[in-house]
Amino acid sequence: MDAVRVALLREVLAGTEWPAATRHFAAVLRTSVVQRGGGLLLVGTREYEPWHLAAHLVDEAAWSGLPELEPTLVRHRVRPGDPVHLTVGLGRLEAARRGETLLVVAPELPDAGLLERVHDARRAGATVLALDGGEPEVQGLAHEALTVPAAGPEDTTAEIDMDMVQHLVSAAAGENGGPMRRGRLRFRDRLSRLADQLTEPPPARW
Repeated sequence: MDAVRVALLREVLAGTEWPAATRHFAAVLRTSVVQRGGGLLLVGTREYEPWHLAAHLVDEAAWSGLPELEPTLVRHRVRPGDPVHLTVGLGRLEAARRGETLLVVAPELPDAGLLERVHDARRAGATVLALDGGEPEVQGLAHEALTVPAAGPEDTTAEIDMDMVQHLVSAAAGENGGPMRRGRLRFRDRLSRLADQLTEPPPARW
């Protein structure tokens, strides 16, 4: 989802809690990774892998001049032949340390093994953030959580879903990120980069 679509989504959601809630959560994420400087680990559940969020955070890291936002995607299943950046397994959580930030994306209840690893990472000093579907077990492990209730099978009134929230959070994470490492881009440069992004194909890296 590009910047124009994010802006349209925010316009549609104006008057609801979501624009402010996603910006607040993104600010917590940005502050955690920038101030603590230990890196960002991103993990989903066995059934839901947040690769799309990973790709958007990579883009926002480059655009905002905040390389700390670029995540390491931690995967439940690593297959032979996967690219190097997609070969980080759950064992990485066991090595999580003080200063690192762990972002858990869990639309449904994770299995006990992941919950235990997240608990151990928190005990080791990592900051745990969660985008969750309302599971108390996940919320209880997180220092900060943003809950997106799942719509029931007959619910046609749900205004937002987990994918939309991830788009809003990733976009907001790169906003107001402070001075860029090599100085702020001039408005014309930023406009040119936006035009390039809107016309290029989706990233193949993920």
